[in-house]
Amino acid sequence: MTKSNTAKGRDEAKPVMAMAVKGETETDTLSRVLTEPFWRHGMVAKGIIDKSLGKVPGTPAFDDYGRALQVSAGKAAGGDLKFAIEMLTAQANSLDAMFAEFARRAALFFFDDTTTTESYSRIALRAQANCRATLEALIHLHQPREQTVKHVHVNEGGQAVVADHLHVGGKKNGKSDEQSHATGATGDCAALPRPDPEGNGVPIPSREGEAAMQNARRDEPGSA
Repeated sequence: MTKSNTAKGRDEAKPVMAMAVKGETETDTLSRVLTEPFWRHGMVAKGIIDKSLGKVPGTPAFDDYGRALQVSAGKAAGGDLKFAIEMLTAQANSLDAMFAEFARRAALFFFDDTTTTESYSRIALRAQANCRATLEALIHLHQPREQTVKHVHVNEGGQAVVADHLHVGGKKNGKSDEQSHATGATGDCAALPRPDPEGNGVPIPSREGEAAMQNARRDEPGSA
């Protein structure tokens, strides 16, 4: 009695490797790796690659694909967005190709079958919209994050001047003088009035002919 192809394939399959963390039981390790995204998406990758290419050299198992995905995720977590940029660029090209193909098919039935034309046109426009969204996500990766920073300047006399600056990219603040490290400003903010040079904390508008103030204490005999 011979073994079935399925059984034979199972016998030839490589053992699945799961790295345990110190203190974990076997159940804990399997529960952790099976709920992480890498093995699950490794199964998806293996299923698609096996159907598309058949047997590949080395016969990678789903956990091999999962470890490759884990490496890419680790680079992305560290700030390396090369994988994301490459993936989005490839997706945008594929979506644009889909748009062109379904638009071509819609044109073939343009005068003969309006229903078929409408169906192909709808798919083409959906591919176009997704291509645009993918390109917007790709552009967003290259754009720096916007950040609003409040600069507080304390002048002589204790008056504070607060200015909001919207910082984008790696440019320095325009005409900054020992300010907090920031990256560009949207505009200038008018400063509050400076202290009166004669000692008044806040400038007092002049009033010509104003009556003199009476002394707080009168220098008279018997006064308290």
